[in-house]
Amino acid sequence: MTDTGTMLNRMIKSYTGQPYNHASIAFDAELSEVYSFGRKTANNPFIGGFVRENLRSVLFWQAECAIYALTVRRSEYWRMYRYIEGIAAQKERYRYNFIGLFGVMLQRPIPRKHAFFCSQFVASVLKEGEVLPSGKDPALVEPAELPHFADFQLIYEGRVQDYQVSLEKRYAYS
Repeated sequence: MTDTGTMLNRMIKSYTGQPYNHASIAFDAELSEVYSFGRKTANNPFIGGFVRENLRSVLFWQAECAIYALTVRRSEYWRMYRYIEGIAAQKERYRYNFIGLFGVMLQRPIPRKHAFFCSQFVASVLKEGEVLPSGKDPALVEPAELPHFADFQLIYEGRVQDYQVSLEKRYAYS
């Protein structure tokens, strides 16, 4: 979960009142493989889609974050990972689901093929791995709800940059 401080993030934050309004999913503690739906270019928030996020980029370097961990079975892990690989293989077909954000506000899912907003994507990945309760439509999931859907454990809260530095120090002394 991140707060990048971008204009779009601030707009969403004014609606939700939550500290973190961007959701991503990673498959390792080092956050070397982080996936989401968001901006494809740093300068234009309206060109969005499936992204493999670089947490060392300018967009994230000063961002605040909350990092949660979830222990899953191997079969759940691979279902989620393969689901993301399938999207990544056809990433040019996928778009950011701006219209879906209005569905969240109205509490009515707006189905769109090949389109996700960030928390909808993460919820869909968790659903594919069968770790998301089946009662909630991923198209209605807000970022702040994600840590409550499973037995997530908060492992870090602070600046993304400081998390990266702490990892580098930890591995330097190993």
